[in-house]
Amino acid sequence: MEKRSSLRVYILTIAGAVCWGLIGLFIAPLYAHGFTAWDVVAIRGIFTFVILIIIMAAFYRDQLRTRLKDHIFFAGAGIFSIAFFNFFYFEVFSQSSLSLAVTLLYTGPLFVTILSRFFFKEPLTIRKGFALALAITGCAFVVGILPFGQEGIPMKTLLMGILSGFCYALFSIFSKPVTKRYSALTITTYTFLYTSIFMLLTSDIIRKTDQFKHVDVWMSAVLLALVSTVAAFVLYTSGLKHLEASKASILATIEPIVAVLTGVFFLGEHLRGWQVLGIALVLYSAILVASGRRKAQHDIVRGGKKCI
Repeated sequence: MEKRSSLRVYILTIAGAVCWGLIGLFIAPLYAHGFTAWDVVAIRGIFTFVILIIIMAAFYRDQLRTRLKDHIFFAGAGIFSIAFFNFFYFEVFSQSSLSLAVTLLYTGPLFVTILSRFFFKEPLTIRKGFALALAITGCAFVVGILPFGQEGIPMKTLLMGILSGFCYALFSIFSKPVTKRYSALTITTYTFLYTSIFMLLTSDIIRKTDQFKHVDVWMSAVLLALVSTVAAFVLYTSGLKHLEASKASILATIEPIVAVLTGVFFLGEHLRGWQVLGIALVLYSAILVASGRRKAQHDIVRGGKKCI
């Protein structure tokens, strides 16, 4: 029986989600300096790749070796997932609020669960479905869509938010086939290689280099790449390597909790009673996922079917 599929795996996945949840702190200063959502995606992609390739060249050079045919997965994750989910996510954030952006992004686990059923034949169990429903309901409470509802959301904004969730789900789908062959750092590095190439070709970031004369722009760009991207993706991918894609994405719903708490402690926002309820629901859904995996392993051992 795998020893690594225990508490450490869940901590890695949740830690990645926490790093993602801090992203609002680093994006807001970039918007204040006139960068667009597409520009911010470019900044995130380019800075992340530069940091990763330096780390890999200095300490993990042997992990840079890959099979050429696997680059279709890296390119798919880098362009169709990372570039576009970031754009839709940042655009919703700029047009409405971080709370709405995070909630719509977290339609992602629903798409992951459905897509994983078709691509990886992962079982859609009652426990997993119930945990997923709790996670989505909890997210809605955390951001205030429940219990009173939120009116006046433009259809375009709503559609972009749902697309952010769909593209977010594609990261798990593209990455899962190569997680057994490469480390989390290798996968993340090559994914952002293709993100950065794509963004250099399609954005105006090169024509806005004069904006980087501001110290806070550099600080925001580096922290966006280092904390909310490098650390987040490496931790999440490490967890994904030992979890079903659908379970890892449900555990990652800790992110909106962190986003709301960031607003409370750093942006002067207030936490209401139903948000506390939402936090409890999301945490309980994560516990359900973890306990479900431990129970399944225990049943295998008791049934004399332990794999070595």
